[in-house]
Amino acid sequence: MRPDLLPSESDVAAPVVHRDRTPLRGPRIGELARQTLHLQRRALALWSLGLAAMVGLYGSLWPSIRDQSSVTELMDQMPEVLRSLLAVNDMSTPVGYVQAELLGLTGPLLVILFAVLTGSNAIAGEEDRRSLDLLLADPVSRTRVVLERMAAMTVGLAVLVTAIGLALGVARVFAGLELPVGRVAAAMLHLGLLGAVFGALAVAVGAATGRLAVSRAVPAVVAVLAYLVNGLAPLVDWLEPFRELSPFAQYANHVPLVNGVSTSGVLVALSTAAVLGGVAVASFRRRDIAG
Repeated sequence: MRPDLLPSESDVAAPVVHRDRTPLRGPRIGELARQTLHLQRRALALWSLGLAAMVGLYGSLWPSIRDQSSVTELMDQMPEVLRSLLAVNDMSTPVGYVQAELLGLTGPLLVILFAVLTGSNAIAGEEDRRSLDLLLADPVSRTRVVLERMAAMTVGLAVLVTAIGLALGVARVFAGLELPVGRVAAAMLHLGLLGAVFGALAVAVGAATGRLAVSRAVPAVVAVLAYLVNGLAPLVDWLEPFRELSPFAQYANHVPLVNGVSTSGVLVALSTAAVLGGVAVASFRRRDIAG
């Protein structure tokens, strides 16, 4: 055999490795959450500024309301069912005013809206935009996709309630809205957890169905029913056994702006969100997603 046709030493020592056999590395842990937050940064900033401005508006109205005895009389004349639904008791104190105007309905409504929109976009939104298959084409598990998207939603909620708490602090200085700082922090914690429960529900429904409209409608309907059950239970005997099942009971009944953090309320909210996260993971892993 001709020597020039024999394999060289380098050919023997360095076998060819096919590219398709090269192990692929997925994104680092937390990278999906970071990317999600980066894409949502403008929307999150606008939400935070909008809610802070709303708090500022409420704060600016306080000096004109605190000395008006007619406001207290108006509250006393309200039907009992309305006072129960709106959690209105005494608006003559800063705590009562903030509880009635911000933390009774408006604040929870907007925080839940943000959580549901964010949670529904986590899986169902991607699928609706036909971009989910591109994400799953990377070497990343479906479990990780769900968990990191939920983590991004949780961080967004933390930013949102922090903005509300800081705005209340500013109102304390400039509008005389005297509120205990620790109690405000407790109220923001419970408000964020309330949003996390309904956001996790939106993720779970979206992961199970892949339908954006359904993942928004179901948490919205559940939120309305939960709010009504919690508000009407003191007046309707047969609703009382169901009251503790409402996330609003864990959020509002302890009145964290007055009593601080409720350990049981925090644990129930965290457990509920964790269970819904588990349902989302299990449902998403079982689904056959068409490209």
